Amino acid sequence: MNTIRSATLNDLDALTRLLDGYRQFYQQPSDVDAARAFLRQRFGRADSRILVSEDAEGGLTGFVQLYPGVSTVGLNARWTLNDLFVLPECRDKGTGRALMEAATQLAHDHGVSRLILMTQVENERAQHLYESLGWQRNTAFYGYLLDIK
Repeated sequence: MNTIRSATLNDLDALTRLLDGYRQFYQQPSDVDAARAFLRQRFGRADSRILVSEDAEGGLTGFVQLYPGVSTVGLNARWTLNDLFVLPECRDKGTGRALMEAATQLAHDHGVSRLILMTQVENERAQHLYESLGWQRNTAFYGYLLDIK
């Protein structure tokens, strides 16, 4: 049985490997140093909340990362669930579900009105998980991206 808990700076090495694996899942080249620097920055700025899944031996098996934000229209807090990753060998064991449920509970505990996320169109496995947890596909808005160079 895995334990879900908030990540700490002591998790940096294991969390760096998970983040690097997550980025590779999205066809990014491995860059452990950049992943470590990114996470160190998140911890230093305290601008995200990271939950990790820990197995009985203390190894990290997955993580979810949330970024706090607000809605001007809704006049409330909304968090973006930007990242969910589970080690390939730990999938289909309830780890992703447990991380998502813990993220929802954390948001609830902080009075957050809405969680939002985006996933790749091809990532049907993740879509199935989200929808099984009651997430609704947004059909009212288009998503746009602008790369700033």
